[in-house]
Amino acid sequence: MDKNRLINFMARVMEESGFKVYRNFQTSRHIIDIYGVLPTVLGDIGVVVACKNYDDRWEVGLDVLKEMEMVAKTLKASKIVVVSTSYFTNSAINYASRRNIKTIDKDGLMVLAKKFSAKKNEYGSVEVYDESDESDNSGVTEIYKPTSKTSSSFPKTPSTSSGFFSRGKGTLNRAKNRGSLSKSLSLPKSPGLKPILTNTVSLIIIVYLLSSLITYLLGTNAATSGIYKILIAAALSYGLVLASDRDLNTILTKGTIVFFVVLVIYVLVIVFL
Repeated sequence: MDKNRLINFMARVMEESGFKVYRNFQTSRHIIDIYGVLPTVLGDIGVVVACKNYDDRWEVGLDVLKEMEMVAKTLKASKIVVVSTSYFTNSAINYASRRNIKTIDKDGLMVLAKKFSAKKNEYGSVEVYDESDESDNSGVTEIYKPTSKTSSSFPKTPSTSSGFFSRGKGTLNRAKNRGSLSKSLSLPKSPGLKPILTNTVSLIIIVYLLSSLITYLLGTNAATSGIYKILIAAALSYGLVLASDRDLNTILTKGTIVFFVVLVIYVLVIVFL
């Protein structure tokens, strides 16, 4: 697979996961293969992606990962992804696991292609691309204008609306990393409770209403009702996030945000009512 096909395939997968994709994105010092932006209620989350069409004899090393870290720092991106048609050195895999860098090797790419082709019947193999897209996008630099809420305000942790940000465990065994792409780049699932639970605003409303209702049903007095509300809100904040996402960083980050906002709402209710 040549580089343009690899870039176009990864761009299509990201677009299916809700990203706004910019191919051949140019900074003052670098040209990035893909810069993805995921809009959320709290602002844009940026992802930089490097696509390396290496031969099987060549492995991606630390130099590529460190270069992408500098690019991500310039753009204040929340996540770094390095995709290769070959494999990664053991030192690169260990470094990536410590630095929140997602590595996708040849085997993970094949797994993703099969899963994606099952979702989109018009794609038949790993060499998924549209020739018209290739001719239109080759050598084109797109301009991204961030909103007032940029990704710099986000902790460098996984996103809640897409598994693209999920962070894997480091390992020297390449077999354990195979197929990780299919887990990290999840396609939209069928409607249900999960879309509600992954929405931060919905979670805040649910936690506030449920904690107030449960406290009322317990029939506590005024002296202890505040304590019960805080404890119940904390349990619901982290518990509901856990129900929709198993990533520890996401649970701690999003659960804390929901819990803090609910506490602020309780304080405002006490002050003004």
